[in-house]
Amino acid sequence: MVQAKAWILRHQFVGFPKASDFEMKLEELPDPKDGEMILEALYLSVDPYMRYVCEQVIVSKNPAFSVGSYVVANCGWRSFVLSDGTELTPIVSDWPKDIPLSFALGAIGMPGLTALYGLEEICQLKAGETLLVNAAAGAVGSVVGQIGKIKGCRVVGCAGSDAKVAYLKELGFDQAFNYKTVGSLEEALREASAEGYDCYFENVGGEFSSAVMPQMKPFGRIAVCGSISLYNDTVPQTGPYIHAHMIFKQLKMEGFLCHRWSYKNEESLRRLLLCVLSLLTWMEHITQGFENMPAAFMGMLQGDNIGKAVVQV
Repeated sequence: MVQAKAWILRHQFVGFPKASDFEMKLEELPDPKDGEMILEALYLSVDPYMRYVCEQVIVSKNPAFSVGSYVVANCGWRSFVLSDGTELTPIVSDWPKDIPLSFALGAIGMPGLTALYGLEEICQLKAGETLLVNAAAGAVGSVVGQIGKIKGCRVVGCAGSDAKVAYLKELGFDQAFNYKTVGSLEEALREASAEGYDCYFENVGGEFSSAVMPQMKPFGRIAVCGSISLYNDTVPQTGPYIHAHMIFKQLKMEGFLCHRWSYKNEESLRRLLLCVLSLLTWMEHITQGFENMPAAFMGMLQGDNIGKAVVQV
Protein backbone atom coordinates (compact mmCIF):
# COMPACT_ATOMS: atom_id res chain seq x y z
CA MET A 1 0.00 0.00 0.00
CA VAL A 2 1.11 3.56 -0.76
CA GLN A 3 0.86 6.24 1.90
CA ALA A 4 -0.14 9.62 0.47
CA LYS A 5 -0.02 13.10 1.95
CA ALA A 6 -3.06 15.28 1.36
CA TRP A 7 -3.84 18.88 2.21
CA ILE A 8 -7.48 19.46 3.22
CA LEU A 9 -9.43 22.62 3.95
CA ARG A 10 -10.24 22.86 7.67
CA HIS A 11 -12.24 26.08 7.34
CA GLN A 12 -13.79 28.00 4.49
CA PHE A 13 -11.80 31.15 3.81
CA VAL A 14 -13.01 34.33 5.46
CA GLY A 15 -11.14 37.14 3.73
CA PHE A 16 -7.54 36.30 2.91
CA PRO A 17 -6.60 32.61 3.58
CA LYS A 18 -4.67 31.75 6.75
CA ALA A 19 -2.30 28.87 7.49
CA SER A 20 -4.79 27.59 10.07
CA ASP A 21 -7.36 27.09 7.29
CA PHE A 22 -5.33 24.11 6.02
CA GLU A 23 -4.46 20.73 7.49
CA MET A 24 -2.23 17.96 6.12
CA LYS A 25 -3.37 14.36 6.57
CA LEU A 26 -2.06 10.94 5.60
CA GLU A 27 -4.07 8.57 3.40
CA GLU A 28 -3.49 4.86 2.75
CA LEU A 29 -4.09 4.03 -0.91
CA PRO A 30 -5.26 0.49 -1.76
CA ASP A 31 -3.54 -1.52 -4.46
CA PRO A 32 -4.95 -0.65 -7.90
CA LYS A 33 -7.58 -2.94 -9.41
CA ASP A 34 -7.89 -3.71 -13.11
CA GLY A 35 -8.22 -0.42 -15.00
CA GLU A 36 -6.69 1.62 -12.17
CA MET A 37 -3.26 3.11 -11.52
CA ILE A 38 -1.35 5.04 -8.88
CA LEU A 39 -0.02 8.48 -9.79
CA GLU A 40 2.80 10.30 -8.05
CA ALA A 41 2.67 14.10 -8.03
CA LEU A 42 5.76 15.78 -9.46
CA TYR A 43 4.49 19.38 -9.72
CA LEU A 44 1.38 21.03 -8.37
CA SER A 45 -0.11 24.11 -9.96
CA VAL A 46 -0.65 27.14 -7.73
CA ASP A 47 -3.65 29.11 -8.99
CA PRO A 48 -6.71 30.86 -7.52
CA TYR A 49 -8.87 27.84 -8.47
CA MET A 50 -6.23 25.23 -7.43
CA ARG A 51 -6.90 22.06 -9.35
CA TYR A 52 -4.18 20.77 -11.63
CA VAL A 53 -1.25 18.45 -10.94
CA CYS A 54 1.49 17.06 -13.21
CA GLU A 55 1.95 13.41 -12.25
CA GLN A 56 3.83 10.26 -13.19
CA VAL A 57 2.26 6.80 -13.40
CA ILE A 58 4.16 4.55 -10.96
CA VAL A 59 1.85 1.50 -10.85
CA SER A 60 -0.66 0.70 -13.58
CA LYS A 61 -3.30 -1.89 -14.38
CA ASN A 62 -4.73 0.38 -17.05
CA PRO A 63 -3.46 -0.43 -20.56
CA ALA A 64 -4.00 3.16 -21.70
CA PHE A 65 -1.37 4.49 -19.25
CA SER A 66 1.98 2.76 -18.95
CA VAL A 67 4.29 3.00 -15.94
CA GLY A 68 6.56 6.01 -16.35
CA SER A 69 4.13 8.02 -18.48
CA TYR A 70 3.21 11.59 -17.50
CA VAL A 71 -0.25 13.10 -17.17
CA VAL A 72 -1.99 16.25 -15.98
CA ALA A 73 -4.69 15.43 -13.45
CA ASN A 74 -7.40 17.19 -11.49
CA CYS A 75 -6.99 15.52 -8.11
CA GLY A 76 -6.36 18.12 -5.43
CA TRP A 77 -3.32 18.63 -3.20
CA ARG A 78 -2.10 15.02 -2.91
CA SER A 79 1.34 13.46 -3.17
CA PHE A 80 -0.11 10.21 -4.59
CA VAL A 81 -3.55 9.39 -5.95
CA LEU A 82 -5.46 6.30 -7.11
CA SER A 83 -7.02 6.89 -10.53
CA ASP A 84 -9.19 4.96 -12.98
CA GLY A 85 -7.85 7.05 -15.87
CA THR A 86 -10.80 9.41 -16.25
CA GLU A 87 -10.08 13.13 -16.52
CA LEU A 88 -6.39 12.54 -17.14
CA THR A 89 -4.63 14.46 -19.90
CA PRO A 90 -1.47 12.80 -21.25
CA ILE A 91 1.50 15.12 -21.69
CA VAL A 92 2.12 16.03 -25.33
CA SER A 93 3.83 13.09 -26.99
CA ASP A 94 7.52 13.57 -27.90
CA TRP A 95 7.83 16.23 -25.16
CA PRO A 96 11.25 17.89 -25.66
CA LYS A 97 13.80 16.82 -23.07
CA ASP A 98 15.04 20.39 -22.59
CA ILE A 99 11.60 21.71 -21.54
CA PRO A 100 10.65 21.09 -17.88
CA LEU A 101 7.54 18.98 -17.31
CA SER A 102 6.21 21.78 -15.10
CA PHE A 103 5.50 23.74 -18.29
CA ALA A 104 2.54 21.36 -18.76
CA LEU A 105 0.93 23.34 -15.92
CA GLY A 106 1.81 26.66 -17.53
CA ALA A 107 2.53 27.90 -21.03
CA ILE A 108 1.91 24.44 -22.53
CA GLY A 109 -1.07 23.80 -20.30
CA MET A 110 -4.21 25.39 -18.99
CA PRO A 111 -2.81 28.96 -18.56
CA GLY A 112 -1.48 28.91 -22.13
CA LEU A 113 -4.80 27.58 -23.44
CA THR A 114 -6.67 30.25 -21.48
CA ALA A 115 -4.57 32.99 -23.08
CA LEU A 116 -4.93 31.53 -26.56
CA TYR A 117 -8.68 30.94 -26.44
CA GLY A 118 -9.42 34.26 -24.75
CA LEU A 119 -7.61 36.14 -27.51
CA GLU A 120 -8.71 34.05 -30.50
CA GLU A 121 -12.21 32.93 -29.56
CA ILE A 122 -13.45 35.85 -27.43
CA CYS A 123 -11.43 38.90 -28.47
CA GLN A 124 -10.82 37.72 -32.06
CA LEU A 125 -7.67 39.83 -31.94
CA LYS A 126 -6.48 41.34 -35.23
CA ALA A 127 -3.08 42.67 -36.32
CA GLY A 128 -2.67 46.39 -35.70
CA GLU A 129 -5.07 46.52 -32.75
CA THR A 130 -4.21 47.66 -29.22
CA LEU A 131 -4.50 45.05 -26.49
CA LEU A 132 -4.62 45.73 -22.73
CA VAL A 133 -3.95 42.98 -20.17
CA ASN A 134 -3.79 43.32 -16.40
CA ALA A 135 -2.02 40.94 -13.99
CA ALA A 136 0.28 40.85 -17.01
CA ALA A 137 3.27 39.27 -15.27
CA GLY A 138 1.25 36.26 -14.15
CA ALA A 139 0.85 32.82 -15.72
CA VAL A 140 -1.94 33.81 -18.10
CA GLY A 141 -1.19 37.51 -18.59
CA SER A 142 2.42 37.00 -19.67
CA VAL A 143 1.32 34.60 -22.41
CA VAL A 144 -1.53 36.91 -23.45
CA GLY A 145 0.88 39.78 -24.04
CA GLN A 146 3.37 37.69 -25.99
CA ILE A 147 0.68 36.16 -28.21
CA GLY A 148 -0.60 39.68 -28.84
CA LYS A 149 2.85 40.72 -30.06
CA ILE A 150 3.16 37.59 -32.22
CA LYS A 151 -0.15 38.55 -33.84
CA GLY A 152 1.14 42.04 -34.68
CA CYS A 153 -0.65 44.05 -32.00
CA ARG A 154 0.38 46.89 -29.74
CA VAL A 155 0.32 45.53 -26.17
CA VAL A 156 -0.08 47.40 -22.90
CA GLY A 157 0.31 45.57 -19.59
CA CYS A 158 0.13 46.46 -15.93
CA ALA A 159 1.48 44.67 -12.88
CA GLY A 160 1.98 45.25 -9.17
CA SER A 161 5.73 45.82 -8.79
CA ASP A 162 8.60 47.52 -10.61
CA ALA A 163 10.32 44.14 -11.03
CA LYS A 164 7.24 42.80 -12.80
CA VAL A 165 7.07 45.87 -15.04
CA ALA A 166 10.72 45.33 -15.98
CA TYR A 167 9.86 41.71 -16.84
CA LEU A 168 7.02 42.86 -19.11
CA LYS A 169 9.39 45.14 -20.97
CA GLU A 170 11.79 42.21 -21.42
CA LEU A 171 8.91 40.26 -22.96
CA GLY A 172 8.39 43.01 -25.54
CA PHE A 173 5.31 44.79 -24.20
CA ASP A 174 5.02 48.20 -25.85
CA GLN A 175 3.95 49.89 -22.62
CA ALA A 176 3.88 48.66 -19.01
CA PHE A 177 3.23 50.34 -15.67
CA ASN A 178 2.97 49.58 -11.96
CA TYR A 179 -0.66 50.16 -11.00
CA LYS A 180 0.31 50.46 -7.32
CA THR A 181 2.56 53.49 -7.82
CA VAL A 182 0.83 55.55 -10.52
CA GLY A 183 -0.93 58.66 -9.29
CA SER A 184 -4.02 57.99 -11.39
CA LEU A 185 -4.92 54.67 -12.99
CA GLU A 186 -7.12 56.44 -15.53
CA GLU A 187 -4.29 58.75 -16.54
CA ALA A 188 -1.76 55.89 -16.72
CA LEU A 189 -4.08 54.00 -19.08
CA ARG A 190 -4.57 57.12 -21.18
CA GLU A 191 -0.83 57.80 -21.41
CA ALA A 192 -0.16 54.20 -22.44
CA SER A 193 -2.67 54.42 -25.30
CA ALA A 194 -4.18 57.82 -26.00
CA GLU A 195 -6.47 56.37 -28.67
CA GLY A 196 -7.94 53.72 -26.35
CA TYR A 197 -8.08 49.94 -26.47
CA ASP A 198 -9.56 47.52 -29.00
CA CYS A 199 -9.27 44.48 -26.74
CA TYR A 200 -9.02 44.04 -22.99
CA PHE A 201 -8.01 40.74 -21.34
CA GLU A 202 -9.46 40.99 -17.84
CA ASN A 203 -7.81 39.17 -14.94
CA VAL A 204 -8.40 41.61 -12.08
CA GLY A 205 -11.90 43.14 -11.99
CA GLY A 206 -13.03 45.75 -9.49
CA GLU A 207 -11.78 49.34 -9.77
CA PHE A 208 -9.43 48.46 -12.61
CA SER A 209 -12.33 47.45 -14.84
CA SER A 210 -14.18 50.63 -13.97
CA ALA A 211 -11.18 52.67 -15.11
CA VAL A 212 -10.80 50.77 -18.40
CA MET A 213 -14.40 50.91 -19.67
CA PRO A 214 -14.40 54.60 -20.66
CA GLN A 215 -11.18 54.02 -22.61
CA MET A 216 -12.39 51.13 -24.74
CA LYS A 217 -12.77 51.90 -28.44
CA PRO A 218 -16.15 51.49 -30.16
CA PHE A 219 -16.86 47.81 -30.85
CA GLY A 220 -14.12 46.79 -28.40
CA ARG A 221 -13.97 43.23 -27.10
CA ILE A 222 -13.37 42.18 -23.51
CA ALA A 223 -12.40 38.64 -22.45
CA VAL A 224 -13.20 38.16 -18.75
CA CYS A 225 -10.81 35.51 -17.43
CA GLY A 226 -10.56 36.39 -13.72
CA SER A 227 -11.29 38.91 -11.00
CA ILE A 228 -8.51 38.38 -8.48
CA SER A 229 -9.09 41.77 -6.83
CA LEU A 230 -12.43 40.45 -5.56
CA TYR A 231 -11.58 36.94 -4.39
CA ASN A 232 -10.67 37.79 -0.79
CA ASP A 233 -13.32 40.45 -0.14
CA THR A 234 -15.59 39.97 2.87
CA VAL A 235 -17.84 42.82 1.72
CA PRO A 236 -18.83 42.83 -1.98
CA GLN A 237 -17.52 45.75 -4.01
CA THR A 238 -20.03 48.02 -5.73
CA GLY A 239 -20.07 50.17 -8.93
CA PRO A 240 -19.48 52.37 -10.80
CA TYR A 241 -21.58 50.60 -13.39
CA ILE A 242 -20.62 49.85 -16.96
CA HIS A 243 -23.92 49.74 -18.84
CA ALA A 244 -23.68 53.12 -20.57
CA HIS A 245 -20.20 52.33 -21.90
CA MET A 246 -21.35 48.89 -23.06
CA ILE A 247 -24.33 50.38 -24.92
CA PHE A 248 -22.94 53.50 -26.52
CA LYS A 249 -19.55 52.02 -27.41
CA GLN A 250 -21.28 48.77 -28.53
CA LEU A 251 -18.80 46.67 -26.59
CA LYS A 252 -18.68 42.89 -26.40
CA MET A 253 -17.83 41.50 -22.94
CA GLU A 254 -17.79 37.75 -22.31
CA GLY A 255 -16.64 35.54 -19.49
CA PHE A 256 -15.14 32.17 -20.33
CA LEU A 257 -13.58 28.95 -19.09
CA CYS A 258 -11.03 27.40 -21.38
CA HIS A 259 -12.55 23.90 -21.31
CA ARG A 260 -15.29 25.24 -23.60
CA TRP A 261 -12.86 24.55 -26.44
CA SER A 262 -11.36 21.32 -25.07
CA TYR A 263 -11.99 19.64 -28.42
CA LYS A 264 -9.17 21.86 -29.76
CA ASN A 265 -6.73 21.18 -26.95
CA GLU A 266 -4.49 18.66 -28.67
CA GLU A 267 -3.84 20.97 -31.62
CA SER A 268 -3.64 24.06 -29.40
CA LEU A 269 -1.12 22.52 -27.00
CA ARG A 270 1.11 21.65 -29.95
CA ARG A 271 0.86 25.25 -31.17
CA LEU A 272 1.87 26.46 -27.71
CA LEU A 273 4.75 23.98 -27.58
CA LEU A 274 6.08 25.31 -30.88
CA CYS A 275 5.74 28.88 -29.56
CA VAL A 276 7.72 28.00 -26.42
CA LEU A 277 10.43 26.41 -28.55
CA SER A 278 10.79 29.44 -30.82
CA LEU A 279 8.91 32.56 -29.71
CA LEU A 280 7.63 32.62 -26.13
CA THR A 281 9.62 33.45 -23.00
CA TRP A 282 8.33 31.65 -19.91
CA MET A 283 9.18 32.20 -16.26
CA GLU A 284 8.27 30.03 -13.28
CA HIS A 285 8.14 30.76 -9.55
CA ILE A 286 8.91 27.35 -8.04
CA THR A 287 8.37 26.53 -4.36
CA GLN A 288 10.07 23.36 -3.14
CA GLY A 289 8.23 20.83 -1.00
CA PHE A 290 4.68 19.49 -0.72
CA GLU A 291 4.51 20.81 2.85
CA ASN A 292 4.72 24.37 1.49
CA MET A 293 1.55 24.22 -0.64
CA PRO A 294 -0.51 26.58 1.59
CA ALA A 295 2.32 29.13 1.78
CA ALA A 296 2.75 29.01 -2.00
CA PHE A 297 -0.99 29.43 -2.50
CA MET A 298 -1.19 32.45 -0.20
CA GLY A 299 1.93 33.96 -1.76
CA MET A 300 0.39 33.66 -5.22
CA LEU A 301 -2.79 35.42 -4.06
CA GLN A 302 -0.76 38.37 -2.76
CA GLY A 303 1.32 38.60 -5.93
CA ASP A 304 4.66 37.17 -4.83
CA ASN A 305 5.23 35.35 -8.12
CA ILE A 306 6.47 36.49 -11.51
CA GLY A 307 5.21 34.03 -14.11
CA LYS A 308 3.67 30.68 -13.19
CA ALA A 309 3.58 29.64 -9.53
CA VAL A 310 4.36 25.93 -9.12
CA VAL A 311 5.21 23.62 -6.22
CA GLN A 312 7.78 20.91 -6.92
CA VAL A 313 6.96 17.91 -4.78
